[in-house]
Amino acid sequence: MSDVHDVAQDQLRSFVERIERLEEEKKTIADDIKDVYAEAKGNGFDTKVLRRVISLRKQDQNERQEQEAILDLYLQALGMAADLAKD
Repeated sequence: MSDVHDVAQDQLRSFVERIERLEEEKKTIADDIKDVYAEAKGNGFDTKVLRRVISLRKQDQNERQEQEAILDLYLQALGMAADLAKD
């Protein structure tokens, strides 16, 4: 029975250590992404819009078109669509 306990304990320790390593890698990557956004901002790019572009590129075309259609519908319902056309 002790062998089974030792194996389970070793597996648990292995899972925890792997997760901890991955969490550290995730933090490092998040810091790297933050640095790239800061660099883009330093070069005059709007990071809010840049984040939106990244988000849009993750979506497939149909999903993006559907969201744009819903956004247009909402803006029209609020009387804001004409304001956007003037810009």
